[in-house]
Amino acid sequence: NSGALIGAPVEGARVVLLDGAAHAVDSNEIAFRVAAIQAFRQAYLAASPVILEPVMRVEVVVPSEYQGTVMGDLNRRKGTIMDSTVNGDDAIILSEVPLNNMFGYSSILRSNTQGKGEFSMEYNHHAAVSREVQDELTNTFAKAKA
Repeated sequence: NSGALIGAPVEGARVVLLDGAAHAVDSNEIAFRVAAIQAFRQAYLAASPVILEPVMRVEVVVPSEYQGTVMGDLNRRKGTIMDSTVNGDDAIILSEVPLNNMFGYSSILRSNTQGKGEFSMEYNHHAAVSREVQDELTNTFAKAKA
């Protein structure tokens, strides 16, 4: 149940068994399990696995004068601005931001907008983390495991 990269479960893997043979002397359930585990580990590492992170759909409503500041902050959080509209005196910004980068956002938004901004977020999808983040996570997992 734990992957080799960071110990998280492996999801979305599909295995097709094309051939197999049984021998009366050394074929038993444990032997087949061990063979399957070894085959999966070998294929898993050859497949160049990636770590996924949840990405949230974030909607921010702020007074128009703070739109640039808020958009800059979302970009710093590795967010992708999907849409930006103005409705009266308010700007509505739709973006997709990794969940890990949203921690503490309410305090920063309050500070950047003098308490006038508000946001909501909901799960959107999973996406691969950057190569740097994946290397950092795998190194941390390897040190903790050792």
